Amino acid sequence: MSKTGFDIKKKEKVQDEVKEPPRFKVLLHNDDYTTMDFVVKILEDVFHKTPAEATAIMLHVHHRGVGECGVYPAEIAETKVDTVHARARAAGFPLLATMEKV
Repeated sequence: MSKTGFDIKKKEKVQDEVKEPPRFKVLLHNDDYTTMDFVVKILEDVFHKTPAEATAIMLHVHHRGVGECGVYPAEIAETKVDTVHARARAAGFPLLATMEKV
């Protein structure tokens, strides 16, 4: 017994594996009703894109049908998808955002 009253045991090397949380990309999908200006505003406000980045992503979505807005941990991605849907519905647009595991 040591002076503190506890036995000092031999330290074992334990390697705890610290795994990165899974990450998800948030995608916007093109539709025939949501305006380009609204999509740019969403990209600037929700995803913190610069006007140039937002315009480039919006054009990619428009021409390709889908575009990536960013990659986030699951809870942040879910919140961003929910925010996009809430703002789009409030503005009367059917804009669709989804998340996909990276």
